[in-house]
Amino acid sequence: MSNKRCYYETLECERGASVEVLKSAYRKLAMRFHPDKNPGDHTAEVKFKEINEAYDVLKDDQKRAAYDRFGHAAFENGMGGARAGGHPFGDFAGSFSDVFEDFFGEMMGGRRGGGRRQNRGQDLRYNLEITLEEAFKGKAAKIKVPTAVACETCSGSGAEPGHSPETCTACNGHGKVRAAQGFFTIERTCASCRGAGKIVRHPCKACKGAGLTQKERNLSVDVPAGVEEGTRIRLSGEGAAGLNGGPAGDLYIFLSVAEHPLFQRDGADLHCRAPVSFVAAALGGAIEVPTLDGGRVKVTIPEGAQPGKQFRLRGKGMPVLRSSQVGDLYVELAVETPVKLNKKQKELLREFEKLSDKGSQPESESFMSRLKEFWSGTA
Repeated sequence: MSNKRCYYETLECERGASVEVLKSAYRKLAMRFHPDKNPGDHTAEVKFKEINEAYDVLKDDQKRAAYDRFGHAAFENGMGGARAGGHPFGDFAGSFSDVFEDFFGEMMGGRRGGGRRQNRGQDLRYNLEITLEEAFKGKAAKIKVPTAVACETCSGSGAEPGHSPETCTACNGHGKVRAAQGFFTIERTCASCRGAGKIVRHPCKACKGAGLTQKERNLSVDVPAGVEEGTRIRLSGEGAAGLNGGPAGDLYIFLSVAEHPLFQRDGADLHCRAPVSFVAAALGGAIEVPTLDGGRVKVTIPEGAQPGKQFRLRGKGMPVLRSSQVGDLYVELAVETPVKLNKKQKELLREFEKLSDKGSQPESESFMSRLKEFWSGTA
């Protein structure tokens, strides 16, 4: 039976950990126990070898499946596991270099996968403002996007018609060159072709060898019902064209919803403020309120309705994006105090105040009662 330590324990990870978690743990431990950081430390050297051996097995789906089932026995007697000979620290060039490339490639804004991926076109952003009605119903918007497209003269190759780009001899068309430095394999963008993998000896006069020209494109954007402020729509392959025939980037449409003169939005719900006279609020009645679909709804106001009272109209709000659900409309009463009263109106209001019975203004009476108690308690 093998005395080796569990590979998961070696990487300080749980069984079932994702590849990303394993890679992160390996990167941290490899940096910590690297021989260059621990010169002359035999324990660190052994630990470093164990870390690389564990990662070499667990990063490979087939090896990991065999290890999870049979343990270390799956790789004994030449059954195809971690290397028994070769480099003193296991498959360091294969294991650590890809993590090294990920780590430093992300810092430099690069991508893995060689020169071809670097030819991908840029992603573009387009800001589109719509009305609340358009967010309610949805819209097929027509937009014009200035972008880089493949040159029609050279078909995006960058070479003058009749000529073709030549494979770069410095990198053999890979776009990158590698150099071994100790335990590291450093990969750099080829200086000769600047990562393209090809060299244009006879540049196209129309695009000056870039393979791209600027052009305004007309596109149709399907805005679904229920979109909100900040919703992002991705149009795959509608971004800038890639260099040397590379794939185009994506176009991202960022939506903003203009303010509405009547409605305020809160998620799927709408709010509408309806002013009424204080007479209507006191005696009760009915008002008509609009809905965003262009309709009208009658709202019954009870006698003695107070400012701020809300009425909920179910299903009269916004549709929920990619769902059959619909929000509600909340109508809030705003009791309006009359202004610019004539003499007769003022006299009638004073007469009304004299005739008011106790209990006709319960909120004011309650406040005055509490106020008297407060003053008597602090006198």
